[in-house]
Amino acid sequence: MAADVVDWDLALKTGSRLAPSGPDLDLQDARLVVDQLRVLAVRAEVPVRECTGLVTPTSAPPAVVVDRHAWIESNINSFRYILDPILEKARANSTAGLVPEIGSRITGVQLGSVLAWMSGKVLGQYEALVPPGDAPRLMLVAPNIVKVAAELEVDQRDFQMWVALHEETHRVQFNAVPWLSGYFASEVRSIVVGVDMPASEILRRGRELIGAMIRVVRGTDSASSVLKVLQSPSQREAFDRITAMMTLLEGHADVVMDEVGPQVVPSVELIRERFTVRRTQPGAIDSVIRRVLGMDEKLRQYSEGALFVRGVTDKIGMAGFNRVWESPTTLPTLEEIANPAAWIRRIDG
Repeated sequence: MAADVVDWDLALKTGSRLAPSGPDLDLQDARLVVDQLRVLAVRAEVPVRECTGLVTPTSAPPAVVVDRHAWIESNINSFRYILDPILEKARANSTAGLVPEIGSRITGVQLGSVLAWMSGKVLGQYEALVPPGDAPRLMLVAPNIVKVAAELEVDQRDFQMWVALHEETHRVQFNAVPWLSGYFASEVRSIVVGVDMPASEILRRGRELIGAMIRVVRGTDSASSVLKVLQSPSQREAFDRITAMMTLLEGHADVVMDEVGPQVVPSVELIRERFTVRRTQPGAIDSVIRRVLGMDEKLRQYSEGALFVRGVTDKIGMAGFNRVWESPTTLPTLEEIANPAAWIRRIDG
């Protein structure tokens, strides 16, 4: 049987080996950070619920605090789940030896290297893309939160609470809206299932496809950069829907963070000012990598999504905005993200 397109074990080993080290904390201080993040994540739920009007079921799992290795492992599992349809198609139609082991290993190293870099940047993530039977969860990446707070020279507890507000909003979004996780996963998988090319072409272009899916699944790029890999009209439409949804979710979380922040984070203005500078002005190396991965698209999602949310709530309030969660058909399109009044006219008349 031919080797897989990705050596998943090597991807995990590579990512864990290349992930940044630090911050330098002794065991007791590290445990205190983990305990505090768990407490703050729980405390964030009430103000987020009061601001959004969204209520999560009591059965929804709480946030978990993880290290970079656990974050990498989680994302590799998500990639395996999302990419399985196309990889299974390639396996079923391939001949023995079509994918040399070295090719599989190269792609594994590529994926692991990208996730290693990202593992040093991500403060939190909601695991929406998980196999059936696995419970999605909110992950708070403790070492990154501590490291960024120190770099910004802001209060550690205030920064942790500020991050918890944003990430808790994502947990509330997916748990208070029962169809959202399934819709997101089905849209992403529909893109993969719709790939129509010979098995040999899939395997030869495996590295390119993995790179494209890294950006899309993580919400860091739009359809334009992957059309050279995936060309059908239905796939382009799915990419647009995913991009619009991710823009909405990120913008909504940013708005909630700004609305709730002054109530529960004493130094919120200083944190927001310094974090915004950090977000928009990375170092030289980070700038290159960010362009390669399409991360600038991610930054636009925050600002464009926030403008949409504020544009709607200013006109019809948060209760009116919450009609966005009624069904997939009430989600804004990319065109409506840029024109909140158009969404209001379509939904609210």
